[in-house]
Amino acid sequence: MSTTAKKGKQQSAKSTTKKEGFSAEEKSAMRARAKELKDKTDGETAVRAAIAAMSPKDRAIAKRLHELVKVTAPDLTPKTWYGMPAYAKDGKVVCFFRNAGKFKERYAMLGFNDSAKLDNGSMWPIAFALTKLTAADEAKIRTLVKKAVG
Repeated sequence: MSTTAKKGKQQSAKSTTKKEGFSAEEKSAMRARAKELKDKTDGETAVRAAIAAMSPKDRAIAKRLHELVKVTAPDLTPKTWYGMPAYAKDGKVVCFFRNAGKFKERYAMLGFNDSAKLDNGSMWPIAFALTKLTAADEAKIRTLVKKAVG
């Protein structure tokens, strides 16, 4: 292969290689987390502020989810985690709500961390897409949160 052909292949490979890095949304989440570690704002206040900053659709889901978690697991402490409403036990986040606008996704998400006691065999779901909350969805969420807390 000629040197010119090699250079052409190398240049085309370079031009198609995209530099990977953090998105603006990811950087914002990291800044929010750094602020949370320094800030001693009451968790309830921080969660309410995070919810208030959401789009109307996400805000409606987040408000209802906040009420469900507080009633279902009153021993969980509300706090923000990477700027998202979250609920912790003994300082460890058990579950969190990620609004669709957070990372420009098409749906919001209820997620559970490894401190949640949802283990079921060798594989189980830890995140659930939310587009709205029906009565059936709310019942499932209450069951999941109860199980997660243990």
